[in-house]
Parts: sequence; structure tokens; C-alpha cells
Amino acid sequence: MFDLSSLAQIISDRTQSDSANSYTKTLLDSGTSRVAKKFGEEAIELIVAANSESDQAVIGEAADVLYHLLVVLQARSVSLQDVYLELAMRTSRSGHDEKLSRGK
Repeated sequence: MFDLSSLAQIISDRTQSDSANSYTKTLLDSGTSRVAKKFGEEAIELIVAANSESDQAVIGEAADVLYHLLVVLQARSVSLQDVYLELAMRTSRSGHDEKLSRGK
């Protein structure tokens, strides 16, 4: 089975690629602002698919969102492991209590 850690490693490896051969490298070379904008576009496409398209469309858009999220993390030099640690900390208590602790 494929997992996010494997995808994060592929994205990391692509930082050493030639942008002529790697979409990931092209994205990363375009800068964090462009990478973040692309992630936002993909998130909107997932929202649209979730509301009015097939399950297969949702699956495809969700895959795009996960990929582009990991590219954002790479662009910011934030590790997936750090995100996992944050999630572990947040899930150690109720969601309501956790949100209150962040002032949300």
C-alpha cells in the first residue's frame, strides 16, 4: 500500500531533479506562493467534486490535494513527521478541548 511518507520522500527526491523532467521540481522552483496557490486551487476542486461529482472524481481530487499539500510542506521545509506529531498531540484529547486550547 502507498502512504504519505512514501509520497513525501518522492517529492523530496524530486528536489534534485531537472525541472524539464519533473512537474514537482517545476512547482518548487516557482516559489512558495505559487505552490500554496496551487494547493488552494486543488482544495477548491475537491470541494466542488465532493458536492456534485462522482466518487471517482472525489478520489482523484483528494489525491491531488494530498500531493500538493506535501509539496507545500517541502517548499516550506516542514517535515511530514512534524505534522504527524502535531496530529498526535491534538488527538490525545477531545476535539472541542483541543480547539479551545488554540482559541478557536
